[in-house]
Amino acid sequence: MMAYGGVLSVLLVLLQLRLARALRFDLSGPSHKCFSEDIHSKVVVLADYRVISDNAHHTVSVKVTSPYGTVLHNAEVVQSGRFSFTTSEAGVYTACFWLPTSETGLTLHVELDWKIGVAAKDWDAVAKKDKIEGIELELIKLQDAVESIHETLLYMKEREKEMRNVNEYTNARVAWYGITSLFVCLAVAAWQLWNLRSFFERKKLL
Repeated sequence: MMAYGGVLSVLLVLLQLRLARALRFDLSGPSHKCFSEDIHSKVVVLADYRVISDNAHHTVSVKVTSPYGTVLHNAEVVQSGRFSFTTSEAGVYTACFWLPTSETGLTLHVELDWKIGVAAKDWDAVAKKDKIEGIELELIKLQDAVESIHETLLYMKEREKEMRNVNEYTNARVAWYGITSLFVCLAVAAWQLWNLRSFFERKKLL
């Protein structure tokens, strides 16, 4: 049982590393710093961000957009915040950070804790609601994580199929373009030879 519990713990740690991204980055100047994630549909996303500073006047602006440009979260001149949503379509979701005009001369440290799927679920609330704890709760977490990984693999397989179809279509178009160009070049060359021959015959050089 102890060995099983150890393996379970390792699996859960690896899954948390995969589904949760906590990072710190520097933000300075007028440029934007964006982070994106390719996520399939019907996945819960939860993120917290904050400026690491004791000065309450140090702020950032944030915008989160869907693959089709829909604004999911927009906050200006804030020191911290949270955004959460459930993806309605598959694709790349982007979160961009930038400094307000009043802060562009500074370099600020920002922390972003980005959670997806299983990592974004409130497991304490689930445990209280269903009255489960210990190994049973860990098994439910593992089951949800495995299902999430399976859905992600299916999504990646579908995306790979789409990309393969696009590549094959592009290769076919390029091949036809090359063949057409070759025939056009041969036709132009034949026409030029015919014109030269006609010219020489008119001039009685042949």
